[in-house]
Amino acid sequence: MEHIPHLSKDKKLKKVIDLQKPLVLAKRNNVCIYLCYSIMSQQLSTKVADVFHRRFIDLYGGYEPTAEQVVTTSFETLRGIGLSNAKANYVLNVCRFFIDEQVTDEKLHVMSNEEVIECLTKIKGVGKWTVEMILMFALGREDVFSVDDLGIQQAVCKLYRIDPENKKAMKEKMLAVSKKWSPYRTYACRYLWGWKDNAPEPKAKKDANSKTEKKSVKEKSKKTKNGKESKRRTKTAKAKTPVKRKRA
Repeated sequence: MEHIPHLSKDKKLKKVIDLQKPLVLAKRNNVCIYLCYSIMSQQLSTKVADVFHRRFIDLYGGYEPTAEQVVTTSFETLRGIGLSNAKANYVLNVCRFFIDEQVTDEKLHVMSNEEVIECLTKIKGVGKWTVEMILMFALGREDVFSVDDLGIQQAVCKLYRIDPENKKAMKEKMLAVSKKWSPYRTYACRYLWGWKDNAPEPKAKKDANSKTEKKSVKEKSKKTKNGKESKRRTKTAKAKTPVKRKRA
């Protein structure tokens, strides 16, 4: 856990870290297929992405396939599990690239971050952001900072009070802040994501919401009470109204 004392020198980030369990980065096998999963899950909620992941491996008897197995899968079959035309093509592009260029897990693990980005962004449908996620979550690289990630932008701007309106200036300030986190910027990003997704509601906002809720309940109660009283008065009035009888 060498990253914790280093990142904790940043007092603001330390507060974020203290709210979470210590992180451990993992290295994964079959990076090619992990990259396919990453493409399939883009712009989807975690729940929906899990559904696509299950459908995908069900095509191969419930086991994670190899690149060779995927390229023998028809485009129509991939579309059949719900993938868009673009995503189905990108998945096939990834697997063909790994086979044709003889890219292996071993080769990727000995490449620098820049070399991995240069290599994998040659694949149609794979951008720098996607490869940065591979570096973080599949290759276990400790010093990756994804300045273009929306979640990181929101978390850093909120924590360090950076104005997000001017995108160029915002990114420059973010990179300046992240320099002091090196060589553990991946951990910083992971803690920031965790904090953003589970950040407690600001007290002032919470109090305001609480007052609004109480006021709403009070008004509702008052309306209900007034409604009941109105009904009672109507009922009483009806009871007091003399009944006209027909004369014999």
